[in-house]
Amino acid sequence: MIINTGSRTDIPAFFSEWLLNRIDEGFVCSRNPYNDDIYRYPLDSKIIDCLCFCTKNPKPMLKNIDRLDDFNQFWFVTITPYGKDIERNVPSFKNVIKSFESLSDYLGVNKVSWRYDPIFLTDKYSIDYHIDKFEEMASQLAGYTNDCTISFIDLYQKVLRNFTEAREVTVDERLMIGEKFSKIAKKYDIVMKTCVEGTLLDQFGFDSSGCMTKQVIEKAIGNNLKIPKGKYQIRECDCIFGRDIGAYNTCLHGCRYCYANSNIKLVRKNQKLHNPDSPLLIGEVKESDVVKEIFEPNYIDTQQRLL
Repeated sequence: MIINTGSRTDIPAFFSEWLLNRIDEGFVCSRNPYNDDIYRYPLDSKIIDCLCFCTKNPKPMLKNIDRLDDFNQFWFVTITPYGKDIERNVPSFKNVIKSFESLSDYLGVNKVSWRYDPIFLTDKYSIDYHIDKFEEMASQLAGYTNDCTISFIDLYQKVLRNFTEAREVTVDERLMIGEKFSKIAKKYDIVMKTCVEGTLLDQFGFDSSGCMTKQVIEKAIGNNLKIPKGKYQIRECDCIFGRDIGAYNTCLHGCRYCYANSNIKLVRKNQKLHNPDSPLLIGEVKESDVVKEIFEPNYIDTQQRLL
């Protein structure tokens, strides 16, 4: 089984105590955001093939990172050059880079990847601005990561409500950014990737297969996986998405481009319902709730270890 913690919220940044409590208890519950069903997953390192994180701030988890030692892990850390006008509560990219370096030193370079995502353009955040900041970050992250995944802003309705001046990045702008980023990345031995962005940037050496593919996770855990065809695959890329234990409308980063939050008022309301000792991230499991036990096998191929 693969457990994903980061598609709906940022658990390391805001709910690390809760997750560690769940690991101590040996299970976690997650409410389906579409039909209110509750699923119960075991948190047993013998069953979990990989515990996957996606965060803008791993620092709160670092002081207890040793409590995750029994688990195979893969971490995506988003580091972008935006200010408080865009990412209200995200630490400065210089501070996040320090946490990234600590995480990479502790876990190993194959278990930590960099996201520069999403890319959008304004008068302040111009193409030249992105190029300058990307080189600054790449020079510092060289040796701490093997790759960097970029994507361009998606204008969901939630995004348009909270970021009215946002606009699509044109094809010509994408080509210019992709070419420049690729040249910079080669200087620092960083492989460039895209996910659900088509193959437009492949001409510059980008890998467009996806950000969290089977091969990525296999490299992180040092083992081959035998995952049934189609399992965990929910969109047009090659990524495999495990069982998500997060919840929408709970992330306090306050990013204006966020697709996972409807509005900050709802986030604050949900924060008040968070109990670090509850099996659920938000709220409690009630007697009237139907809890479905999810049992999946370990997908690690014990016959063939990845070299």
